[in-house]
Amino acid sequence: MRAIVCSALLLVAVVGTGRAADPLPVRPNVLFLFADDMRADSIAALGNPVVKTPNLDALVNRGFAMRNAYCFGGNSPAVCSPSRNMLLSGNAYFRWRDYTPPGAPPARKGALSPGAGPNFPLSMKDAGYLTYHHGKNGNTAPLIQAKFEVNKYLKNDDAERQSGEPGREIVNDAIAFLKEKQGKADARPVFMYLAFGNPHDPRVAAKTYMDQYDPAKLPLPKNYLPLHPFDNGELVVRDEQLLPWPRTQADVRRTHHEYYATITGLDHHIGRLIQSLKDLGQLDNTLILFSADQGIAIGSHGLLGKQNLYDHSMKCPLVFAGPGIPHGRSDALVYLFDIYPTVCDLVGAKVPAAVDGKSFRPVLEGRAKAARQELLLAYLGKQRAVRDERWKLIRYPAVNVTQLFDLQTDPDETKNLAEKPDQADRVAGLLKRMAALQTHFGDDLPLTVKSPRPGTPVTAEQLRKAANPGK
Repeated sequence: MRAIVCSALLLVAVVGTGRAADPLPVRPNVLFLFADDMRADSIAALGNPVVKTPNLDALVNRGFAMRNAYCFGGNSPAVCSPSRNMLLSGNAYFRWRDYTPPGAPPARKGALSPGAGPNFPLSMKDAGYLTYHHGKNGNTAPLIQAKFEVNKYLKNDDAERQSGEPGREIVNDAIAFLKEKQGKADARPVFMYLAFGNPHDPRVAAKTYMDQYDPAKLPLPKNYLPLHPFDNGELVVRDEQLLPWPRTQADVRRTHHEYYATITGLDHHIGRLIQSLKDLGQLDNTLILFSADQGIAIGSHGLLGKQNLYDHSMKCPLVFAGPGIPHGRSDALVYLFDIYPTVCDLVGAKVPAAVDGKSFRPVLEGRAKAARQELLLAYLGKQRAVRDERWKLIRYPAVNVTQLFDLQTDPDETKNLAEKPDQADRVAGLLKRMAALQTHFGDDLPLTVKSPRPGTPVTAEQLRKAANPGK
């Protein structure tokens, strides 16, 4: 037993203090709204000139927006599953054991299980919160979500997505729960995690939402391409087969029409929930977070899905609003799994020590400009990326392709500078930093291979054949 205690104390000394943060005068409710496949650039108040999101705009306009929040990546083509497990465990997927998605590589020695390691619902419960989860069924984090005191799932994911009213079922149940609790003697604050299944496909929005957009007038993404310029290892995954190749402008505009209309529908129901909090007299004592599991391409770089490391697929919206949160914005680099320790820090819960996540409370409060100096991004054994305040390098070992983007001058990642002679030292330096981050997170993927495939352009016909072998 003594050895176990000494080991635990050493872990606290190395990883973090495990301290309890200074609590707010009244411990607030926490409402965590979590979308599915929602890009960081899909909220009007954050600069999108087309999408209609009045309720999310109101959150942004009274809250604090983190403009560089990233999903760490995924060890499954359904990135939404590892994203949620990382969010709720506070750990990068290389740390996992018992909740590894099927077909994923084995976790490193000593990896944590949901029962053994810290997780978001238990940390909030230990801080005196009544914990509540309601979300989609598929590609999620069921072993951790089972730790919520109230744990609910959509009756049918596809039926909800095709109802035309995205988010309605989850919001209806949340409003009913809050009203019922109001009439009980339970004085505990609520930690409510609502994991919507939208705007993930199939994207079906009622006419009232669809009619708010004219598809012919929707702009194409600035980085729109008919085809991706080379084989990134996942060009014919399920998500990439939702439209034919090449991606036509008409198809991409239609996709954006459905996407934006679904977001507008979700925004409407989020507005109903926020109004309910106001009606119950709880809004001023509720910390509201809005984020998403990852973004999605929907036409950017010739791609549709999230199985890539470009910003459109890896960056997520992240907004905090409520007691103790000033109005503002930050470009500080953070991971989604930083949310867990940050919320604990804000509400006075014990900040977990044995996690990769780091609290960015000082950024929210204006006491710091940065949270992390650099980020590692990872997707299966196929793609790795590193980004710092300005530069981003993506490496594709299997085809020996490297991309370097200056995000300050090229935020849409359209100009690959990796082959420029004057960037050779920068590329070498970023590759070295990427390797160091891999070691830190327990990632052993080689950044070079002996016999790479040619990183040459692919044709629409080649993609069609690869998607339908034998035909």
